[in-house]
Amino acid sequence: MMTRYQQQGALLKENGECVFRVWAPFRKSVTLLLLGGEEVAYALTPEDNGYWSVTVQDVADGMHYYYLLDEHLQRPDPASRRQESTVHRASCVADPASFAFTDEGWKGIQPEDLIIYEIHIGAFTPEGTFQAARERLPALEALGITAIELMPVCQYPGDRNWGYDGVYPFALHNRYGATDDFKALVNTAHHLGMAVILDLPFCRSGAEGNYQPDYGPYFTEKYTTPWGTGLNLDDAWCDPVRDFYIQNALMWLDEFHVDGLRLDTLHACQDNSAQHFTWQLSAAVQELEQQTGRRKLLIASTDLNDPRYTNPVSAGGYGFTAQWADEFHHALHSLLTGETQGYYEDFGQVAHLARAFTNAFVYTGQYSSFRKRKFGRQLTDSDARHFVVFSQNHEQTGNRMLGERLTTLVSFEALKLAASAVILSPFIPLLFMGEEYGEKSPFLFFTAHGDPDLVEKMKKNRSRWFSAFFNTNKSIPDPQLEDTFLRSRLQWDTTTEANTAMLACYRFLIAFRKHRPAMRAISNDALQIYPAGQLPLLVVKRTSGQDTVLIILNFDKAVQTYRHMAPTPLKKIFDSAHEMWNGPGVKAADEVLENESILLQPLSAVVYEMAHHEE
Repeated sequence: MMTRYQQQGALLKENGECVFRVWAPFRKSVTLLLLGGEEVAYALTPEDNGYWSVTVQDVADGMHYYYLLDEHLQRPDPASRRQESTVHRASCVADPASFAFTDEGWKGIQPEDLIIYEIHIGAFTPEGTFQAARERLPALEALGITAIELMPVCQYPGDRNWGYDGVYPFALHNRYGATDDFKALVNTAHHLGMAVILDLPFCRSGAEGNYQPDYGPYFTEKYTTPWGTGLNLDDAWCDPVRDFYIQNALMWLDEFHVDGLRLDTLHACQDNSAQHFTWQLSAAVQELEQQTGRRKLLIASTDLNDPRYTNPVSAGGYGFTAQWADEFHHALHSLLTGETQGYYEDFGQVAHLARAFTNAFVYTGQYSSFRKRKFGRQLTDSDARHFVVFSQNHEQTGNRMLGERLTTLVSFEALKLAASAVILSPFIPLLFMGEEYGEKSPFLFFTAHGDPDLVEKMKKNRSRWFSAFFNTNKSIPDPQLEDTFLRSRLQWDTTTEANTAMLACYRFLIAFRKHRPAMRAISNDALQIYPAGQLPLLVVKRTSGQDTVLIILNFDKAVQTYRHMAPTPLKKIFDSAHEMWNGPGVKAADEVLENESILLQPLSAVVYEMAHHEE
């Protein structure tokens, strides 16, 4: 592992020697309490920049320990690699070399090959473990998935949570299984040709069990976020804080062989340094790539519509691989559901989705009615590989009051239309677990906090959020109830005729995206939006060399007609209304000549190939 950044935690070597290092710049003394047959105390020695360390012999994997601060305050290690049971109990020593990877031939994945599948480990299977998720990977390989993206899996309070309340960023939650179980999941994914992306919420650390402030100024009153004070990235003593999170990112990418990181809510990581934290992280990851010879990915999640995150460093950007494009979802969702509450107020027209198809961002400096101000920034680099799009994900589903999936909001035909819009777009598609077969179980917000004051504050905040979108006279599911979590688990019902057809449809669309040259083209002139007048149609032409396809999406609930004006004949490849996809069976024409009309079924998607026209 790269060591240019000062490493914290219990750093165990093969010979049983262990260096315990912690950052506590304002403490007068730090003592290690090592728990074995009996408690043994070791005084740590102060180092530069507020670090303390001690080297202990004959330390074994799994040994428990605390730190004693100023001889009276007993706390777990903020860089704990494993917790004994809860966020309040002892930390555990973990052997980084206990698992033998066998993925030597894996070199990572290129962004243009990504087809991402988002997973919550606890809700993905009945068992809710890394091991159970690993056993499901062959099914995802058969679907055509090339990367799984795991919602946060680090130690959080209680035994169920989305993961964004994590307080030990180096420690896997023990509810999901052992450290080696996670590594086995990554190892198996690589053997199946799938990358693993991990969601890291650096900018929104949880409140319960967060003992970082007892050690040092990890947070600063300069900034506030919806979750509390801001991360200290540019105030006094910020260098060790930045190094702490750089070390954390590198640990997952190097020791755990993870292929990429999604950095959640990066807009909350306020940093006015000359060298922005995201730039520093990007540089460290690029250095790791060079050392290991493996492609590593950084994906940003922001609420800014700011291209700087994916612009190259040479152009003043932060050099991330990609960023989530929420507005593609908003434009698509509003068209399909008719919802105009909250941020959907800014959407609802086919023109919005057309702009998203060509620009990823819909708002690039225009006035936003929802925000009551101009929003966004024009792209300087329209590389489609820089954006991740979706019709569903954990945020857009789980932050609905009743956690409804798109499956229960729109018709079966509309679901196939949504899948077509996402998978046939030029961007990186992301699927939310279960959508490929039409999962109907909700994905609700769930927690198991032990702090009653925190629970009450959380409920009030969510009620306030829902008031902008929904009729809050309805009962909001209690996130603290175990039943709320259990209702959110996938049912894996792929036996019904509709679900079987939906799964087959997803497989076809993914395979078509993977293997059709026109679908793999990424140059700016490879995609063209055809005018459809006032019709509720999105007509997209995609080209690569001699291969050209025409994608027609009908967002109306009535039959629409599109006239083919080009001299090039069309031959149909896909029609979501076909009986094989459990459609109504009234299909668009199989072949179309110049000036002929195409009858498009309500809420349908059709794809034609265009024969090469010789002048």
